[in-house]
Amino acid sequence: MFYLSLIEHTLRLPPSRFDLPLNQGIKKELEHIFIDKVIPKLGLCISVYDIKKIEGGFIYSGDGASTYQVQFRLVVFRPFVGEVISAKLKESDTNVTLGFFDDIYVPVHFLPAPSHYELTRDRNRVRWIWEYDNQTFPIDEIDEIKFRVESVNYPPIPVELPEQSKAFAPMVITGTIDQDGLGPAAWWQEI
Repeated sequence: MFYLSLIEHTLRLPPSRFDLPLNQGIKKELEHIFIDKVIPKLGLCISVYDIKKIEGGFIYSGDGASTYQVQFRLVVFRPFVGEVISAKLKESDTNVTLGFFDDIYVPVHFLPAPSHYELTRDRNRVRWIWEYDNQTFPIDEIDEIKFRVESVNYPPIPVELPEQSKAFAPMVITGTIDQDGLGPAAWWQEI
C-alpha cells in the first residue's frame, strides 16, 4: 500500500527558502511541490522520506533562485490489485474513504449478490442490503468495511470539464466486497 520511491528532480529553490539550512529549505520546497499530489503510475505522494543527494546550486541570470539536482525518496500510496484494505463508507452509496484518500469506488456489480438498495427514511440516501440465508445485512455509512482492490487507474487529465461534472480525480481505485471476509466488519465478527 505504501512504497518508498526514489525520485530525481531539478528543483528551483526560491530566495524565500534561503534563510533555512540547505537540506531543510530543499525539503520544504519538495513538500510544497509533491505532497498531496498524484504522480501517474506512481501514486499519491504522502511524505518526503529523505534526501539522498543534492548537486548544483546554480543561479541563472535574471533569476534570484538557485537550481539544484536533487535525488530523494517519497512515501507514496499505491495499493496493488488484490490487496485487502480497511476503510469507511463515505456516503450511503458505494464511495469509500481512507481519510486521506477518497476516490475509491465499489460499483454495484462488485457488491455481494443478491443485493438491493432502499431509500432511507429521509429519502436523501441509498442504503444497500445484502440478502443471505433469509437474513438481511445492511451496508451503513457508519460501518468500517474491508474491500479488495480490483483496479487502480490514472485517467488522463481532461482538457475541459462540463459545468455539472464532479471534480477530476487523478487516481481512482475500484474495489469489490463480493467475497467472504469482505464488506462491513460487523458481518464477519460473529463467525
